Amino acid sequence: MGVLGATSLIGECLLPLLIDDGWQVNAFSRNPIVEPTDGVIWHRIDQSTSHESIPFWISLAPIWVLPDLFPQLEASGIRRLVVLSSTSRFTKEASSDAAEQVLSKQLKDAEEKVISWAEERRIEWIILRPTLIYGLGRDGNICEIAHFIKRYRVFPLVGRAQGLRQPVHAGDVAQACVAVLDHNEVSGRCYNLSGGETLSYRTMVERVFQTLRLRTHWLHLPLSLFRVALMVMRMVPRYRHWTPAMAERMNRDLVFDHSDAERDFGFRPKAFVLEDEDLPGTG
Repeated sequence: MGVLGATSLIGECLLPLLIDDGWQVNAFSRNPIVEPTDGVIWHRIDQSTSHESIPFWISLAPIWVLPDLFPQLEASGIRRLVVLSSTSRFTKEASSDAAEQVLSKQLKDAEEKVISWAEERRIEWIILRPTLIYGLGRDGNICEIAHFIKRYRVFPLVGRAQGLRQPVHAGDVAQACVAVLDHNEVSGRCYNLSGGETLSYRTMVERVFQTLRLRTHWLHLPLSLFRVALMVMRMVPRYRHWTPAMAERMNRDLVFDHSDAERDFGFRPKAFVLEDEDLPGTG
């Protein structure tokens, strides 16, 4: 078993599952490995694997870097490839932010390249598209909200912030990666992986306040004023990637059906119940 991007958040959840399931794991990362992991053979992602036979692969790396690794995967004798993409392919396609549109196109183009490459070589492929990922205090979604709340004791909202969300825990995504390895009938398919609970953006943020044991305080702003405030906020490095498009989506439903994943390989994600360990500095 080969795992690309093994030091990612999903990788932290995935490696123990693979080991418990009896897989011999070769983990690949661009980052230097400081501590060894029992049951895992670590490699730098740019190392050649031509001397190894690794028929099964899971890619947790950004999908758009995967085409550069096609020669390495072919040299390993790959037979099945599980690839992590994102529902951002759809949710950011018509974004008002040009960078988000580029991201959506990157995801779409990369998925098409993976499918074309795999099918030409008769390699089994499965693409998994999670919604908003959270967990272990390492994600870039819920943790960003938590950092802001901890620092300012308030959170800005545009409008009623009733857009629906389905946060999915990193552990549930990792479970899905393992599950599809043993289901031949899922080959050649794309699956959305949404969380087990659908809730409003406002309620999602309220859960963060509650887990931090802080009283909920909102700063209600019209979009025009939010844009002005954002110009100031983006002077802080942590918030440079915040955009008006993020505020616009507070009132848009970003909902995806995962019933086919439940039917085909038993995907049953948990509800959005935050634990201390899911937020930075609370575990």
